[in-house]
Amino acid sequence: MRVVVDYDLCESNAVCMSIAPEVFEVRDDDFLYVLQENPPEDLRAKVEEAVVRCPKQAISIED
Repeated sequence: MRVVVDYDLCESNAVCMSIAPEVFEVRDDDFLYVLQENPPEDLRAKVEEAVVRCPKQAISIED
């Protein structure tokens, strides 16, 4: 699994960070950072929820 973020769409709302803080982080500079581009399978459910709940649909998963 690979996490892909479309930074042109991303508004750094931090919804993903609240769901999967192991994978996503919005820092003081108000930019989203992907902490684990290839997170382990045990985080798949959280990452999938972040994909669905992203307000701008800026996150996707590639298998």
